Amino acid sequence: MEPPARETVPSIGELGESAVLARILPRLTAGDAALLGAGDDAAVVAAPDGRVVVTTDLMVHGPDFRLAWSTPFDLGWKAAATNLTDVAAMGARPTGLVVAIAAPPTLGVDVLEGIADGLREGLAALAPGAGVVGGDLSASPVLMISVTAFGDLEGRAPVLRSGARPGDAIAHAGARGDAARGLALLFARARDERGEPDAAAAVALRREHPRLVAAQLAPAPPVGAGVVAALAGATAMLDVSDGLARDARRIAEASGVGIDFRASALGTDPLTALAGAEDHGLLAAFPADVAPPHPFEVVGVANGDAGVLTLDGEPVDTSGWDPYAGWDGATG
Repeated sequence: MEPPARETVPSIGELGESAVLARILPRLTAGDAALLGAGDDAAVVAAPDGRVVVTTDLMVHGPDFRLAWSTPFDLGWKAAATNLTDVAAMGARPTGLVVAIAAPPTLGVDVLEGIADGLREGLAALAPGAGVVGGDLSASPVLMISVTAFGDLEGRAPVLRSGARPGDAIAHAGARGDAARGLALLFARARDERGEPDAAAAVALRREHPRLVAAQLAPAPPVGAGVVAALAGATAMLDVSDGLARDARRIAEASGVGIDFRASALGTDPLTALAGAEDHGLLAAFPADVAPPHPFEVVGVANGDAGVLTLDGEPVDTSGWDPYAGWDGATG
């Protein structure tokens, strides 16, 4: 007996914008703060605090993700996660996303449907009550996903990078180095003989190392910890997206402090924990007399050596992830 014929998936170019939106929008929820969601010229989102926290992030096929490695669901989930943590790092509660997608007209509409599903489920898991309130579609030679996220401070002062003081405990919530380890596995074992991403190898690798590969392709950062830190009195905070050391340097420079990390608090591989990017954990400073709340763990202390980062007193590399470093225009 022959297997049933696979349903042909129409491309977004074949369907056109209106039909694509008709397939995507029912897969999304607008969230609790939406007074008017997608469907009009603009959305209306409640801002009871009178202030709105806003951030944006762009993911581009090639430098930021590979379709051979990431499922469409992964892409939607990661697009949500990477923006939600920036809102959380201000001590705010995420309320909504606006999502713009540019894609080749030949791309199957099922890819956009999968992205929508990942956005919906990522929001439900990481920021319950937040939703997608609007966006845009356009054509492009490569797939690009741009997300703008909004947050509510709920009457609190925003937690900035510039508030840390000597003596503050430096604490971190989330994975440390897992995303970098997952990416290293993908580059080492999920490419073909030409060096191109191999989808089948990536699937097998994900079965073998589910935690590490998922940490890179669909991270689950502690978004709710941002509000927890703000309520506990965090003096400074940021999202760790470019590497723990590189991002800690941003707090150190903005606050005029030094930070000395404790190797014993960074696991069995402190250097990878410091250098690895894309975990999207939260790094915060707390006054010495305040116990950092769960899930934060003390990983160091602030001192008076402005802008200097050390590991048990020795200088550390703070290069981390830079999207332009080594860029040659390839989109493999």
